[in-house]
Amino acid sequence: MSFFESDIVQQEAKQLFEDYQSLLRLGGDYGKFDREGKKIFIEQMESLMDRYRVFMKRFELSEDFMAQMTMEQLKTQLGQFGITPEQMFQQMNMTLERMKSELEKQP
Repeated sequence: MSFFESDIVQQEAKQLFEDYQSLLRLGGDYGKFDREGKKIFIEQMESLMDRYRVFMKRFELSEDFMAQMTMEQLKTQLGQFGITPEQMFQQMNMTLERMKSELEKQP
């Protein structure tokens, strides 16, 4: 069975995409959230990033040709912006840490 034919892979990809889209929509109102709402939003983003990192690791470790091609395409696309997948995750984490820091400064 191909990597992409796996029900588990398909379900996790679908759920990650839906959760990401939902958080993006919510993020548009981030400035209107109270302190607790912002805290919850950041925690949900951190959880999503952890899930995404695990999902991408599956691609990286798979011997499936299409999974390897997908990783190469991602590396090429990110490379056009001068970053690696690891740097992408680091930047996302830095952004979330900055958001937490700003939150701590609020009364």
